[in-house]
Amino acid sequence: MMGHMSQRSNLALLALLALGAAPAYGQSLVGSPQTLAPPQKAPVITLDDALRLARANSPELQAAATSVGFAHAARLQARSLLLPSLTSVNAYVSTQAGANGGPVFIASNGAREYVSQASVHAVFGVAETAAYRSAAAAEDIARAETEIATRGLVVTVVRRFDAVVVSQRKYATAQQADADARQFVALTQKRETGGESAHADVVKARIQAEQRRRDLREAERVLKNSVSELAIVIFPTYDTAFTVADDLATPAPLPAFETVRAQAARENPVLAAAEAALRQARQDLWTARGRMLPSLAVDYLYGLDASHVARSTDGVRNVGSSIMFSVNVPLWNWGASQGQIAAARLQQTRARVDVSFAQRQLLANLDMFYEEAQAARDELDSLRRSVDLAADSLRLTTLRYQAGESTVLEVVDAQTTLVTARYAYDDGQARYHLALANLQTLTGKF
Repeated sequence: MMGHMSQRSNLALLALLALGAAPAYGQSLVGSPQTLAPPQKAPVITLDDALRLARANSPELQAAATSVGFAHAARLQARSLLLPSLTSVNAYVSTQAGANGGPVFIASNGAREYVSQASVHAVFGVAETAAYRSAAAAEDIARAETEIATRGLVVTVVRRFDAVVVSQRKYATAQQADADARQFVALTQKRETGGESAHADVVKARIQAEQRRRDLREAERVLKNSVSELAIVIFPTYDTAFTVADDLATPAPLPAFETVRAQAARENPVLAAAEAALRQARQDLWTARGRMLPSLAVDYLYGLDASHVARSTDGVRNVGSSIMFSVNVPLWNWGASQGQIAAARLQQTRARVDVSFAQRQLLANLDMFYEEAQAARDELDSLRRSVDLAADSLRLTTLRYQAGESTVLEVVDAQTTLVTARYAYDDGQARYHLALANLQTLTGKF
């Protein structure tokens, strides 16, 4: 029980700190937050810290990075087929000798043959070149998909990070509302004792206080859950002993739509992946066609291929070189090449459709996400004014009640309106921040 109470006290303290970092809603009734110090063992995590930790511990990003590594290795292997290869051949061949000392085995050059050569082999063909370009396009696809996963992770972290910030604010608001309700109960009791109000006012004030107490417990539960959900994506081990920095009070500006659209056309990873897939499909078609075309092979040999390791008996030097050019002409493979060409054409057609769809989807999402961000930004000033007006309304209504000029229902309604306005303002700031993150999945950071 004592540990649970201590944990609740820590949450209350963190929520008060979050309220102090947020814009002042009005006169606070729970003390000045500047006089409170943060817990010594609870680190404060900024959004940049959360993003960095999430990137390091995300299994999705790790899988994407692995795919990039595989694609890069495949491209290097495809490139190696375009470059000359150097090998060293060393052999000794012993063949049964005939009556005249020559070899019985016709394939051998002598009864004893020593081979020690360096061999350079190179193949020049359309299929090999196209295969390398296809592998390069596959690597571009993997990198684009990694960027998609990275931007998606940013949205997830921003959503959960802001949920913690908003939960801390709402917990602090619930605390202040609870204090306001308890003070109002004391005020109604004092007025009842002085014969200035009826007992019904006390009953109504107590009902409101009980509701505020339930709201406070619910805000505490939501805060714990939001902290847990953020901890899952940023830490390698489950740890909820941290607080987050509240940066929602200074929202980033929204660039002009023309600027955003131009940046999206350049840096959208979904469109980049679709275009890379189209390039890959084109190169796969050329690879299939290239297998039906002649290819040139060049082999250069330098070294020893003789019956003696040292100089021969007539003093001629054994070490020499040879070069061979060969042209390989495909003639018939039972229609396998034609089938590969047909399949490559179908894949190219599909890739063209995917690019067209990605372009349309980008324009539609760009309009929707920008409109959402613009609407959320425009609402912030209105929500802020509503908070200020609600706080002023509660102050004036309370003064009027003390003077006997308003009813208890008006005070309770003013308290509810203030809490609702504060919650709406916090949600509005988080909505704008998330809208910017969603927009940047299309454009990249601006």
